[in-house]
Amino acid sequence: MPSYTVTVATGSQWFAGTDDYIYLTLVGTEGCSERTLLDKALYNDFERGAVDSYDIKVSEDLGDIELLKIEKKKYWMHDDWYCKYITVKTPTGEYIEFPCFRWVVDDKEIILRDGRARLPQHDKTRLAKQHRRKELENRQKTFRWKEWHPGFPMSIDAKTHKDLPRDIQFDSEKGVDFALNYSKAIENLCVNQFMHMFQSSWGDFADFERIFMRIKNTISEYVMQHWKEDFMFGYQFLNGCNPVMIQKCTKIPDKFPVTHDMVKDCLERDLTLEDELKDGNLFIADYEIMDDITANATDPCTLQYLAAPICLMYKNKQNKIMPVAIQLSQTPGEDSPIFVPSDAEYDWLLAKIWVKSSDFHVHQTVTHLLRTHLITEVFGIAMYRQLPAVHPVYKLLVPHVRYTIAINTKAREQLICECGLFDKANGTGGGGHVELVQKAMKAFTYKSLSFPDSIKARGMDSKEEIPYYYYRDDGLRCWEIIKGFVEEVVHIYYDCDKTLLEDEEIQAFVKDVCSFGMQDSDHCGFPKSLQNREQLVDYLTVIIFTASAHHAAVNFGQYDWCSWIPNSPPTMRKPPPTKKGQVDITFIVNSLPDRGRSCWHLGAVWALSQFQENELFLGMYPDEHFIDKPVKKAMENFRKNLDELTKAIKNRNEGRSLPYYYMSPDRIPNSVAV
Repeated sequence: MPSYTVTVATGSQWFAGTDDYIYLTLVGTEGCSERTLLDKALYNDFERGAVDSYDIKVSEDLGDIELLKIEKKKYWMHDDWYCKYITVKTPTGEYIEFPCFRWVVDDKEIILRDGRARLPQHDKTRLAKQHRRKELENRQKTFRWKEWHPGFPMSIDAKTHKDLPRDIQFDSEKGVDFALNYSKAIENLCVNQFMHMFQSSWGDFADFERIFMRIKNTISEYVMQHWKEDFMFGYQFLNGCNPVMIQKCTKIPDKFPVTHDMVKDCLERDLTLEDELKDGNLFIADYEIMDDITANATDPCTLQYLAAPICLMYKNKQNKIMPVAIQLSQTPGEDSPIFVPSDAEYDWLLAKIWVKSSDFHVHQTVTHLLRTHLITEVFGIAMYRQLPAVHPVYKLLVPHVRYTIAINTKAREQLICECGLFDKANGTGGGGHVELVQKAMKAFTYKSLSFPDSIKARGMDSKEEIPYYYYRDDGLRCWEIIKGFVEEVVHIYYDCDKTLLEDEEIQAFVKDVCSFGMQDSDHCGFPKSLQNREQLVDYLTVIIFTASAHHAAVNFGQYDWCSWIPNSPPTMRKPPPTKKGQVDITFIVNSLPDRGRSCWHLGAVWALSQFQENELFLGMYPDEHFIDKPVKKAMENFRKNLDELTKAIKNRNEGRSLPYYYMSPDRIPNSVAV
């Protein structure tokens, strides 16, 4: 009697094992096996991390094994089970791999295809086509679009983390409980002693050091020591937490009437301001998006204020970017003076603080939340809805959307919801953050997600003109490495453009992103179809880069650059100055966040800068969705190129007071998971 040996691997995460009954059926081209209970007498099957083998006897050869059906029935009470993979050894000695990497819940069944990736047009049998169609029908019922706020990218239809499909939940919800993590951070940083004085001001700048007692961080300490310096202010526009605001200034805006006489003391080349402009030595950061955003009013005892500043910067002879003029509103006039470095010390310092506060809000809400978290969620939902597990693009993308929908759902549940934790410390809490996303979406484009295009659009692409822009340099190298890997994988499965055009599933995926995820917004420029392999490579590179490298670049430096409160105030308690010569240190300290909000902010940036437990970094694919040897070879090349970049960045950073490592591949998680 022919016998098939089935080997089943259970996951090693918490609660992966099960005491429920597991049944298996083999489905071949010539017939099916009987529904078989996988059970060894006097043996505890399916323990966490276990690999169990079973013999399944059949009366006749089943032919080529097409499908494998798994059913779970409760023993005492429902006990979810995480199946990593199943292998089948046929009577002829052939081994067939069935990747799973899924939870089997309740009394439901799952049906697996073998691990070879296939495009829809390459499935020839009725059974294979039917399975493919049913899998997507079930997923589309489970992964539904929902509008969280008008004007936002669409999100998952789930109110809480527990409402999500089990496969995309965190293994341990406790690890991503924002309230718990904030509390831990505040306790670990020894700042809870100040919480009882929630609304009281600090005494002076040195007083802020009292919440720095537990910091062991080279960059944050350097920031604390040098934050007042113009060099440090300018440097952050290149390599700080939000290195996307600075752009080449080709014309000084009419709304920002800076003259040569105002800034002549800052210019080092004996040129007029107009000549410096023509020579490409002027840069600008315009926070117009902050104009008319509603300030946080959730606490009637503390007024909070926002500004929409414009900052002009100058590249000096040492190629350092230095601020030379700041206007704290979008409307020039007597009540909106232009501050310059030759002004009184505290006038100039407060103007820079206001710029940094506005930069913090744009970073948190637009650069970070919208342009990495929410956009990656759109790609993730569309992937689950339109690509079956056998599709090569599903296999390529699934590691890069790991936990993203879960972390975003948790954030909507606790962090950025009405009366959420975001309201406690942030000047855009209470609804301003929602307005910011809505405003940013009106100018958001698909092209801006292409890293090289975004750098070029801001006129920041010349390494000769701007030599110390490590965010650009490391990002471009990372982009090319990811693109090279994607191109290798795409060319394995798509031999020509015609193959892509005939792939109904990938075209449906792209259309779902545009028509539903981005709500068919005309200006955004998201494609509704892909015409050639080059477009597909660019599209997939955008997804992977956004979820990995770009998120890492704008997330994991938050503690470094934002933990010293005066360098990145999350709120301001006095309005922007409308006159010069009326500011002293007391006024500035009273403008900065009070003790309680400072503590919440410090806890937040610490918690948000931590890697997930058992983090998977770029190039790490422990879940082997791909079994095809050419792809495994491409992964080896990918890891080799990433390792070379890691070494190059490490060598460059050697001995530097301000190392830049946010886009070093060994620090780039695969996905947006924090």
